[in-house]
Amino acid sequence: MSSTISASSELGVVATVRRGLQLSPAMLEGIGRTLALAVVATAGRVVVPVVIQQVTDNAIMADGGPDVPVVVRVALLALAFVLVAGLASSAVNIRLFRASERGLAQLRTRTFRHVHDLSVLTQNAERRGSLVSRVTSDVDTVSRFVQFGGLQLILNIGQLLVATVAMLVYSPLLALVVWLCFSPMFLLAPRAQRVISRAYGAVRVKVGVMLGAISESIVGAETIRAYGASERTQRRIDDAVQDHRAGAIKAQTFTALAFSTGMAFSALALGATVVTGTLLALDGHLTLGQLLAFLFLVQMFTGPVQNATEMLNELQNAVAGWRRVIAVLETPLSITDPAATPLPADSPRVADDDGGRAASVEFRDIRFAYPGGPEVLHGINLTVPPGTSVAMVGETGSGKTTLGKLLTRLMDPTSGEVLLDGTDLRELPLTTLRGRVVLVPQEGFLFDGTIAENIAYGRLPHTRAEVEAAVAELGLTDWLATLTDGLDTPVGQRGESLSAGERQLVAIARAYLADADLLVLDEATSAVDPATEGRISRALARLQAGRTSVAIAHRLSTAEAADLVVVVDAGHVVEVGHHRELVARGGVYARMHASWVRQTR
Repeated sequence: MSSTISASSELGVVATVRRGLQLSPAMLEGIGRTLALAVVATAGRVVVPVVIQQVTDNAIMADGGPDVPVVVRVALLALAFVLVAGLASSAVNIRLFRASERGLAQLRTRTFRHVHDLSVLTQNAERRGSLVSRVTSDVDTVSRFVQFGGLQLILNIGQLLVATVAMLVYSPLLALVVWLCFSPMFLLAPRAQRVISRAYGAVRVKVGVMLGAISESIVGAETIRAYGASERTQRRIDDAVQDHRAGAIKAQTFTALAFSTGMAFSALALGATVVTGTLLALDGHLTLGQLLAFLFLVQMFTGPVQNATEMLNELQNAVAGWRRVIAVLETPLSITDPAATPLPADSPRVADDDGGRAASVEFRDIRFAYPGGPEVLHGINLTVPPGTSVAMVGETGSGKTTLGKLLTRLMDPTSGEVLLDGTDLRELPLTTLRGRVVLVPQEGFLFDGTIAENIAYGRLPHTRAEVEAAVAELGLTDWLATLTDGLDTPVGQRGESLSAGERQLVAIARAYLADADLLVLDEATSAVDPATEGRISRALARLQAGRTSVAIAHRLSTAEAADLVVVVDAGHVVEVGHHRELVARGGVYARMHASWVRQTR
């Protein structure tokens, strides 16, 4: 089971574009009509050379002298063609913008969904800024190419074909001269493309590193200031910025060399055309109008070739971004959502006198190893009856937190089964699982908004009345009365306007509204004032009433109040029983409890 996302997909350029379009099918909606309009827009560019040839040969150079009526008729006809071509070009732009925005929205949504569904092991192995950059800036590079470079690519390819056909009509020999002048460039282009592609791929990786360093420093600003690490942090960000700058300059240098090469070959083609065309005209193989028209066609031909460098720049940026996005989507999901299957009709679900629900839990021969590491859980077997409050205790690194993550299916065991009411968690649809099992973490994450909005945040929508009722039932009304705006108090980004204890109260109220069968509580270790600690204890007691609960206990006062204490040591369950029973046994728990009592005196 891989715990990392590869830096970039290994697909080639064409395969990357093909895969990217498959992931964003809306980009190709109506592409046939768009291409047809592009052909009309491109064909309109041939009007000017044709008009010049006709006016020169049939009007200005006419036997009886300049024929003004012919000039006027040809000019009006040309104007009509140009207007039609202009309308077609506008339509192509509008259609491409609409299709690309729909397709890019699909790509962003699909990528975010996949990132969200990745295992916590995979997410924790990646820097948050790097993950965010794949959904934002990497997709933005695709956006710039699809909406601008892609449009130019379509029009320029059409322009090359139309110019080539027109040149062949006027003079096959001159057309051959032009193509011969550009043939070395066309032969060198694939190699140049590979070099530039690698350079821009490295740039996209460095962007992710830079954004990761910056975002981490912003989030950790308080710690940085507290420890006086501003200069060291600044150096780290400066290094990331300079590394990105060096990579970008290298990629741009390759692009500039390619652009200069294109300019040189364009000048060569124009010069060869002037010399060869003049000789043909002197020999009577070309009229003056045809030679002038051909020179305009050469400009039409060399324009796309010169623009190819800019388009190559955007294409390589887009391909590099596409590859990083595809690498995310190619990362397998270790937590998969099974086909929706109803729970067995005889599933043992117990209801208490207040109408609450409880679920049975069983760990059956559970083994687990983190990717690339040794096994940390060794054949865990444990049964928790419905309605039981369990406290899992053990030293740091004993495996109790890992058991909690397996119970909420943030991870799956290497082998064995975790059963909820007799059903393996891997067989439960994730929507069902998230509705029946709720995690209350050590520090509940709060979103920027009000306390009411954060309490109501969950799988199902909750009304203001339900939020107020939950607060009252948990006995938190007196706490809210101490806040100026009560439930409408803004919590700030990540809940930083509230204390750690207050954030935990909001998390408990959120879990209460979720109305789950099983609660997994990762007990907070942060010190809180006595009043807040009392509120938390009372709110937790009401939250757990009538439900099965498993607390990852860091303080043994939690174990003293639990129905069942599970002692985890070095990945083994070594003791199970009531607090008094385990103390009397004189084993691992008794020693832990005696040490804790001495420390709290």
